[in-house]
Amino acid sequence: MYQSLLTPAVRSSIIVTESKAPYPAPMSKPHWIEVLVDCPGAQGLYTYLLPCDLAAQPGDILSVPFGTQQVGAVAIRLLDQLPIDLEPSAIRPVEDVVSRAFFPPTYWDLLQRVADYYCTPLIQVVRVALPPGLLGRSQRRIRLIPNVIPDGASAFLQSAAQQILTLLQAQKQGDYSWHYLQRQVRGANRGLRDLMQRGWVESYLEPPAPMRPKQQQAVTLIDLQHSDDVTPRQREILEVLKRQGGEMWLQELLQTCQVSSSTLKTLVQKGYVVIQPREVLRLETSSSAPDQPKSLIPAQTEAVSTITALKGFAQVLLHGVTGSGKTEVYLQTIAPLLAQGKSALILVPEIGLTPQLTDRFRARFGKSVRVYHSALSDGERYDTWRLMLNGMPQVVIGTRSAIFAPLPNLGVIILDEEHDGSFKQDQPAPCYHARTVAQWRAELINCPLILGSATPSLESWVAAIGDQEIENRMATDQETDITNRDPTITTPNSKLPPLYLSLPQRIHARPMPPIEVVDMRQELQQGNRSIFSRSLQTALQQMKEQGQQGVLFIHRRGHSTFVSCRSCGYVLDCPHCDVSLTYHQPQIGGYASLRCHYCGYGQTHPQQCPACGSPYLKHFGSGTQRVMQELSLQFPELRCLRFDSDTTRAKGAHRALLTRFAQGDADVLVGTQMLTKGIDLPQVTLVGVMAADGLLHLADFRASERAFQTLIQVAGRAGRGDDPGRVILQTYSPNHSVIEAVKRQDYQAFAESELHYREALHYPPCGRLILLRLSGMDATTVRETAEELAQWLRSHLQRSSNPSSYELLGPAPASIARVSRRYRWQILLKCLPNSPVELPDWGELRSRCPTAISLTIDVDPLHIL
Repeated sequence: MYQSLLTPAVRSSIIVTESKAPYPAPMSKPHWIEVLVDCPGAQGLYTYLLPCDLAAQPGDILSVPFGTQQVGAVAIRLLDQLPIDLEPSAIRPVEDVVSRAFFPPTYWDLLQRVADYYCTPLIQVVRVALPPGLLGRSQRRIRLIPNVIPDGASAFLQSAAQQILTLLQAQKQGDYSWHYLQRQVRGANRGLRDLMQRGWVESYLEPPAPMRPKQQQAVTLIDLQHSDDVTPRQREILEVLKRQGGEMWLQELLQTCQVSSSTLKTLVQKGYVVIQPREVLRLETSSSAPDQPKSLIPAQTEAVSTITALKGFAQVLLHGVTGSGKTEVYLQTIAPLLAQGKSALILVPEIGLTPQLTDRFRARFGKSVRVYHSALSDGERYDTWRLMLNGMPQVVIGTRSAIFAPLPNLGVIILDEEHDGSFKQDQPAPCYHARTVAQWRAELINCPLILGSATPSLESWVAAIGDQEIENRMATDQETDITNRDPTITTPNSKLPPLYLSLPQRIHARPMPPIEVVDMRQELQQGNRSIFSRSLQTALQQMKEQGQQGVLFIHRRGHSTFVSCRSCGYVLDCPHCDVSLTYHQPQIGGYASLRCHYCGYGQTHPQQCPACGSPYLKHFGSGTQRVMQELSLQFPELRCLRFDSDTTRAKGAHRALLTRFAQGDADVLVGTQMLTKGIDLPQVTLVGVMAADGLLHLADFRASERAFQTLIQVAGRAGRGDDPGRVILQTYSPNHSVIEAVKRQDYQAFAESELHYREALHYPPCGRLILLRLSGMDATTVRETAEELAQWLRSHLQRSSNPSSYELLGPAPASIARVSRRYRWQILLKCLPNSPVELPDWGELRSRCPTAISLTIDVDPLHIL
């Protein structure tokens, strides 16, 4: 394992010097360097020759040869002498330094802790933490040779070879990565050998393209005193340069002066200007009108004063109802830190939330605000990452992966909407939770961690309130003031419990919107067959008459959940997954389609049933498209926008849609869970929940918690402005405990009830889970491997010092047994509370897994479906 080879001395060597410190000059005598190689199966450290003309330091990202590939590597330590067991002639040289000093202080300890806790090789953690493209890796690709393939060639081939040939012929360039073909075709190795022996395909290595700074030609004025020998046109160019401070981009200068490049070359030859490449930073930018700090209500004032008084690590749960002003608390907490030369890191659950939050922060803090998330281009992420390393005070707003942002002087970490499941990574490994990593990072750098939410996760609630406090509340059903704990400083090793800060009221004394629950069973009995209850229909009409806006929430995108034949009952399923295809309405100039929301497969909508030929195909269920269609039929006067992952795929689409709605271009915004994640829409007075039942009845122990959080959050979009709001919640289960808790908007009662259930079954936070996910192309192999691993785990647990503290569930097929042609099985390890945990050797467990089977170890899983 990596960790067994990395001694504390080695880890401590990954410390970044100040960016202004010069790198050592190239060496005059041979030196060697030990690196961590980014290649599947590579274990431990590898030694390379550092050429005399190449300087490198621990923490640099390198490009090195590895086998037949060129791969990325992380420099660990320099060696003055080669180990005696290595032959100098066998040591290969480092190819290049891709990027320097990418590991700030304490960063290596953080990555090592993530690798250990989440049972993942260290290099996989490094790869997730760094911007894409830095750890470049050559990949094997298979390319078709079409001119040598005879007609009817597939008739001569065995099944696997036929499938590979069909895939390559269907691809425009006839070229696929070998990794992709292996995942798509069972027995791909045999098929490829057959095709290569016939000479119909070729295999080649595609070299990596390392990320580099973007360069652009700039023109710099160097002499204006002796300009007697220039033409009037040339003098005009020199004057423009002078007015612009002596430097302009080449293309900008050519366009401004309307001259050709030959005119500039003449000035270069005369010695008046110089043209040279300069770096251009690729950054996501937006403009916002300057903003001033808002007046705080007493609860906000107390929260800000408590947090700013902290002098080291402390975990704070900021529990504020929707619209209570948590963002303003964040802003006024960060302002004094920036003045002290410190930085702030704010994590949000969705990219869609980033533009709105970014605009508020840029209005307050200007150009010191950066964004970092997966929707940025690789170049933008690379340049933003490097700007973080310069040590200047800045505010970084990002999604889950931004927890690894290399801010060297971090003063606070904030998780907004900390309850959201998007903070947990399911794949690829490491399956980390940003909240857990944030806790570790805050401890390492000794700064406060703020967890903000109107509906905290039960894990955060229990940590902040404490088990005894919860028991007291359950026993006495009385409120206890716990907001006055002494905020005096905690050290990184402090055992003091997290602080709990409450914002129980909305700002400006705005009322919480009342929630009306509509029983859709009674609607049907009384003759209403519309997807809109009579109450919601009336509310939509009143909203339009009063010139207000509304939000309609439904938890699915698309038009209909599935398509079924009314004659034979056949359901159109995905050929690659064990799920039905979702019907999507045709776009303008397009066609009706059926899509799989798991693997992305799509096909045109058939005119007849594929099983019996009947033309009677019916669409069942509702999604965002169906709601939009029904709105256009029943309320043609309403202008509507759709806000889901289908309409926000393009870069900047989130900001554009929300801006259009905020400017009054639409009366109703129809969307999915994206609407629930902290979006502030002050003009919205009506929220309609189309079908709450789809959130309730899931085979997952967290289903009730997620349903409560989603419904409370979407209800909180109403009444955040000057006009009061209302919420209409449609359901077929009005007496469900979650619906009743949502109607009362009583988080504490729900949490206490849910904790009783969790405690009885030893589910988190009253226990710990580790989920093993296995998948492969062959159903039998996956099942047999799952059974073998489960038997090995049982043997290990029985030999442990306290076997009764574990419970092993499974193996069993996953709820969706096949996704993307891969069969899936699961094993769930439940660790009981208050018991010592002796986890198995995960390396040995992995070694028992065949190469054809993918094994993912998910520690503290959020989803077990």
